[in-house]
Amino acid sequence: MLLKRLATSVILLPLVWASAWLPQTPVPWFTVFVAIWAVGALYEFYHIAHATGKSHPFIYPGLALALLLIIQPHLTLSGSGPLILALAAVVPMIWGMLQQDKSTAFTSWSWTLAGVIYLGWLPGLYVALRGFEFGREWVIFALFITFISDSAAYFVGRALGRHYLAPTISPKKTWEGAVGGVVGAALASLALEWWLGLPISYLGLAFLAVAVSIFGQIGDLAESLFKRNTGAKDSSQVLPGHGGLLDRIDSVVFAGLIVYFYVIFSQGG
Repeated sequence: MLLKRLATSVILLPLVWASAWLPQTPVPWFTVFVAIWAVGALYEFYHIAHATGKSHPFIYPGLALALLLIIQPHLTLSGSGPLILALAAVVPMIWGMLQQDKSTAFTSWSWTLAGVIYLGWLPGLYVALRGFEFGREWVIFALFITFISDSAAYFVGRALGRHYLAPTISPKKTWEGAVGGVVGAALASLALEWWLGLPISYLGLAFLAVAVSIFGQIGDLAESLFKRNTGAKDSSQVLPGHGGLLDRIDSVVFAGLIVYFYVIFSQGG
């Protein structure tokens, strides 16, 4: 399992780096990468929710609306973001009203909307972040700090883990692993600052890396809670050693949220 995990990472990491680092014209490669991954993860999310038998998310409207939110930063229409969010709330509700069986219409609407926000709006923040000044550097920072934090937490937890972090949510996660992830993120931020030259002090970047690690781990726990509530183990087996697309995006989307709003506020809105 460990060898499969490492082999998959060796293939994926250069693809992630290249999609973010390459010029985004004439082809916005990073947007394409995010869209494929997030829409695939959303399909897994809806499939798991559907398998419970308690709700039937409206897959095609949900996927379309999530895709619109992901590419929204490229749209020139003023107010397109709030408009798409409004459509995300209204369209699935109308869709539910048109179904012959209305017994699960409201829960299906709830799952559909949750998926659009979770795997449409949040990944779309990365696309918006890529368009900022130092955008590619901020994207690389958010993604690689998350990967390093996850890896440090995994290896430290396996080697030293004794005290369970949230046994009712994710039985294998430990406080030792969580601390290892935070420390690994803080140390890695120093190397990334030297490489990327971000407009922030070393100390400031270390604190930001700690926040990214913490919120990334919260995102990981949130996805574990989702799978525990639905009785799923892995979202799929698309990625050998890692599970599905949803299993690898959980911590990433929460981490990107932190970096996006840091950059927004640091630039004065």
